[in-house]
Amino acid sequence: MNLNKLMKQAQKMQEQMTRTQAELEKKTIEVSAGGGKVKVTANGAGDIVAIKIDKEVVDPNDVEFLEEIVLTAVKQAAEQGKALAQEEMTKLTGGFQL
Repeated sequence: MNLNKLMKQAQKMQEQMTRTQAELEKKTIEVSAGGGKVKVTANGAGDIVAIKIDKEVVDPNDVEFLEEIVLTAVKQAAEQGKALAQEEMTKLTGGFQL
């Protein structure tokens, strides 16, 4: 295989990866916890972009419960966002690990 051709293919793949990453940042995943009282939205890069908390779950006498369900939802949203990114990159690279 020609080295020039290989370099062009690598450059094309890099451009596709950059486009895919930009597209992933626009995709969102919403996760809920606490019976839907806490909702966390992440993008396809795994970044948390929004948190919604229902007033009913805010109890000043039980802050630990709220902290726990927020943490659970945040972890799940970040994991699902990263999984989406991995899935898209695997499609792009044909399973080839970079």
